[in-house]
Amino acid sequence: MKRMTLATTTETLDNSWDDGVMHADQLDGVGVLSPGIREVINKSISHSSTNLIYKINTVLKRSMDIGGSIFFMILLSPIYVATAVAIMIEDGYPIFYNQYRVAKKGKLFKMYKFRSMYRNADERKKELESDSMTGGVIFKMKDDPRITRTGKIIRKLSIDELPQLWNVLKGDLALVGPRPPIPDEVAEYSSWEWKRLDVKPGLTCTWQVSGRSDIDFDTQVKMDIEYIRSWNILKDLQLLLRTVPAVLSGKGAY
Repeated sequence: MKRMTLATTTETLDNSWDDGVMHADQLDGVGVLSPGIREVINKSISHSSTNLIYKINTVLKRSMDIGGSIFFMILLSPIYVATAVAIMIEDGYPIFYNQYRVAKKGKLFKMYKFRSMYRNADERKKELESDSMTGGVIFKMKDDPRITRTGKIIRKLSIDELPQLWNVLKGDLALVGPRPPIPDEVAEYSSWEWKRLDVKPGLTCTWQVSGRSDIDFDTQVKMDIEYIRSWNILKDLQLLLRTVPAVLSGKGAY
């Protein structure tokens, strides 16, 4: 049989694609291909199949985000009300604390939290930065004097994060993904640390269920990048299931 070159098979191959995916048995109708051409085509098939699986996972992830955020906002609505009342009684308005965070590829968005600190907390941050427990560019400290009595409780149980379910519904966040940093932190990122911003941030992530603030910054970055490299929808489901006992244990929450 006549061996076909890449140029002579191009038109035939173009007609063999079905919704962007070529199947191996479709190669039989294009003559005898050289090993090099067949290798190129097989790689293309594999790449297309991988892209299709990724797209399906992405659609499933967004569907899970929408359904999950609506479900949990309804289920936890009594906690929303009780938390709002407790904050007002102790320290008045505002109930919510809005802060700009950095999302995928450096995009800014406004993230919502229940206010867990006194109203002058941001002004007092500078004087406390030397007491940060995590190292790196993230500021976290135990027994932060800016935290209210109500704030200590809602932080321990991660109730302060519940308003971010609205961010998930809006599409700013996913249920699972690296936690979104603040702009001041990102300004100090190295090129390696910037890789955390390759995907949409989330409510929970690998280090959130493995010790939270007890984990140093460099390890957090490594865990986030590993999550991004090996992501699939089953991993998200596993992390969501691990989040419940992690929250109830209160380990690393301060």
